[in-house]
Amino acid sequence: MNEKSNNKKSKAPKRSDPENNKPFKFNMGWMYGLILLILAVMFFRNNSTATTKELGWSEFQQYAENNTFSKIVVNSSDRKVTATIKPEYVSQIIDPESIISKNPLQKNAEAAVTVIIPSADKFDDYFNKWKTQYQIDATITYSEGNSLLWTLIIQIGPFLLFIIIWIYLIQRMSGGGGGGMFGIGKTKAQLYDKSVQSRKVTFKDVAGLSEAKQEVEEIVDFLKQPGKYTDLGAKIPKGALLVGPPGTGKTLLAKAVAGEANVPFFSLSGSDFVEMFVGVGASRVRDLFRQAKEKAPCIVFIDEIDAVGRARGRNPSMGANDERENTLNQLLTEMDGFGSNSGVIILAATNRVDILDKALLRAGRFDRQINVDLPELNDRKEIFIVHLRDIKIDKSVDTEFLARQTPGFSGADIANVCNEAALIAARNGKAAVQKEDFMNAVDRIVGGLEKKSKVTTMEERRAIAVHEAGHATLSWTLEHANPLVKVTIVPRGKALGAAWYMPEERQITTYQQLQDEMCALLGGRAAEDLILGKISTGAANDLERVTKQAYAMVVYYGMSEDLPNLNYYDASGQDWGAFTKPYSDETARQIDESVKRIINEQYDHAKAILTEYREQHKALSDLLLDKEVIYADDLEKIFGKRKWISRSQEILAEQELLKLDKPKEESKNASEGEKE
Repeated sequence: MNEKSNNKKSKAPKRSDPENNKPFKFNMGWMYGLILLILAVMFFRNNSTATTKELGWSEFQQYAENNTFSKIVVNSSDRKVTATIKPEYVSQIIDPESIISKNPLQKNAEAAVTVIIPSADKFDDYFNKWKTQYQIDATITYSEGNSLLWTLIIQIGPFLLFIIIWIYLIQRMSGGGGGGMFGIGKTKAQLYDKSVQSRKVTFKDVAGLSEAKQEVEEIVDFLKQPGKYTDLGAKIPKGALLVGPPGTGKTLLAKAVAGEANVPFFSLSGSDFVEMFVGVGASRVRDLFRQAKEKAPCIVFIDEIDAVGRARGRNPSMGANDERENTLNQLLTEMDGFGSNSGVIILAATNRVDILDKALLRAGRFDRQINVDLPELNDRKEIFIVHLRDIKIDKSVDTEFLARQTPGFSGADIANVCNEAALIAARNGKAAVQKEDFMNAVDRIVGGLEKKSKVTTMEERRAIAVHEAGHATLSWTLEHANPLVKVTIVPRGKALGAAWYMPEERQITTYQQLQDEMCALLGGRAAEDLILGKISTGAANDLERVTKQAYAMVVYYGMSEDLPNLNYYDASGQDWGAFTKPYSDETARQIDESVKRIINEQYDHAKAILTEYREQHKALSDLLLDKEVIYADDLEKIFGKRKWISRSQEILAEQELLKLDKPKEESKNASEGEKE
């Protein structure tokens, strides 16, 4: 019994619970209900079922003596008598057509007559006399009538109600008490408090991003232990800007901050400030910071801040937006202006930091820029481990192998790979997800769906095999080309054939490395020209990539012999106009000539290599026609072992050596400790 009573007590709401002590807030619904109630009262008052006729005193006396009334009501304050007519006498006193016209749905409606009397006392004397003399059976009641206050309410109430509603709407539209017209100026930020019972994201759920996590963990630690920093005179950063490509985990990192820091967390998007009404954006910024200051210390997270933080100062005729700029001005003032803003930390995320206003990026507003880059090899391995927790996998799945097969993938891409692999395994009726499913998922995401139903002739298939074998041959024989993983002539997506490589995740790229990559890209067109004696449109994507890379080498990297050490690229995007080139027409001609020369040199180099390995190329293209899909092991059988190892293989080899050396050092330290 005691346990049950304790459980019941625990389920009862506490008095200190803020959810149960919320103050009553006026709602527009109450106003609508009051209006409907008054209209209903007035309607039923004016549309009663009784039909009345006003009579003179003498005429009333005559009808009363004939016992035509069933009920008489005397209103002493108005000196007015209302008498209900018996049904059989209605047609004699009141025209029946008038009754039906006033009450078309009620043909048997009550009828009554009214008469003004000298006083209630005299009428009472008359009625007693009639009742005795003429045997009247009507009942009589006396009423004081409506009070003066009620009469005034009925008469002027609708006008007062209209004035009150008008004043209320004007206040709402002007921003008084509601944040703009019908609350449109109120912030749309969602408040996440520590009392929220939903599943919280913590730093354990964020794989990789060790440097970025360290930056934001410091902010969280300051909120938990401020004395640790203030004793040394340190101040918490006012703002931190998360910068990085899409899908790298910027929003996830902000969710982890919300889960770790036991302070209120406001979350909204930059587009939430933008509205078609003038002044709404600035009003929402003011309302956001007003609420944040009330909840301080707290964190405000603005996702995709470039929607409102784009650089100012452009001519309106060239695409400027005055409303957006006013919103940005208000944001700048709130973040670091005359007003006190202590205890409010701003987190923001963007993948377009180059277009943000310089005033927004200065110290005092965003003191830190935290780079959230694409994950490298070890980071991808950690991300795979996190996303594979809820997936049934077998022993063939190796997270290290998967991390090597997904260079350039973001965290969101890796999550998509894991989900796609599970879908493929379920589609094939497997009990667990296998390594093959992950490889098919990567191919599905990178290249698209296989289209085995696409009809091709034998000549077209041979041209595709020659083209893809040309890419594979050059990637295997060039030192700095990306190592080959897989080649297929099965149509996938828009491509008739495809080759998968493992891009080298270099920190810097040399001129020779760029040359080898271009040469490998031109291998397909060179093989068509050399082996088939004719070229096709299948090299369109290769030529596009080669041309862009050659222009980048000349214009951005200064790698041209004719125009060495020159850079015509503005990283800020603000110094040079959009309609003028930063070089002359003569320089443009030299750039075009340099690009042609670089591409032609690599094309000739590709043809020379294919000529040298002509027999191996033919064997590879025949194998492709036979098997449709080949892997690196097949190339190793034809060309022999590749002379060079990839950068990722070199990194993994170094890590293996470190793992082997670590136990030796531990045992050495243990033996030295025993000797001591």
